Amino acid sequence: MQLENTQVVGDVVKRLRRAEGQLAGVIRMMESGRDCEDVVTQLAAVSRALDKAGFAIIATGLEQCITSENGVDRARLEKLFLSLA
Repeated sequence: MQLENTQVVGDVVKRLRRAEGQLAGVIRMMESGRDCEDVVTQLAAVSRALDKAGFAIIATGLEQCITSENGVDRARLEKLFLSLA
């Protein structure tokens, strides 16, 4: 499954770059001895950003599978969804 929707790809890349920055921030927070609650809050934000990126990729792939002539490989799509669960 390859992403063909350039708008979705661009949006996902932006989301991943934002998550990359957030993760770097979490590392800096830990290295500077920041409060555990603050670190966990930021780590949760990184996790949500990554989940949203993954769901966007899967949704686009699902859309492409539904509209393709080859049909949907249900087991493959289910495995992708479960990988994010």
